Amino acid sequence: MQQPEAFPFRLSAFALFRAFFRAGLMGFGGVLPMIRRVMVEERRWQTPAEFNELLALCQFLPGANVANLAVIFGSRVCGVRGSVAALVGLLGAPIGIVLAIGTAYGRYGNLPPVRHLVTGLSAGAAGLVLATAIKIALPLRASPRGLAVAAASFAALGVFRLPFLFSLCVLVPASIALAGWSIRE
Repeated sequence: MQQPEAFPFRLSAFALFRAFFRAGLMGFGGVLPMIRRVMVEERRWQTPAEFNELLALCQFLPGANVANLAVIFGSRVCGVRGSVAALVGLLGAPIGIVLAIGTAYGRYGNLPPVRHLVTGLSAGAAGLVLATAIKIALPLRASPRGLAVAAASFAALGVFRLPFLFSLCVLVPASIALAGWSIRE
């Protein structure tokens, strides 16, 4: 069995904590867009394709995909300390903010201005999700097989609303088979 290649660089636990804390702090409406921006665009810790591969693995695992991403990436570049630092950095500020906002919403959530504010925020969150989906899909342009799997996934889950587990059990083997087919060519 071939050993995986070592990660090309190491990061300190503090550098991981800082980066993930910043992303967690700024990640309103979902932290995935901020994590991608920090890891791919700003710090260049990963290429877009590497990020997509790691995210795909993390979505397959149980639990929150972004938390999984923090743990796995932290482990790759700094071991157990990196995993803990990235996860605590990612979750620390948002937990405090959510507790404060939840308390305020419990008290003032029935007021019409607050309900209108939440409606406006939902439109912004939808825009963030759409923008991130487009950024994640861009590396697939060079892979017709990858585009086919993405389209099949969208159709199964978004259009036909098939159960997630069933879709996963069909699409994952199909994706692996297509990837193996492209490697042999």
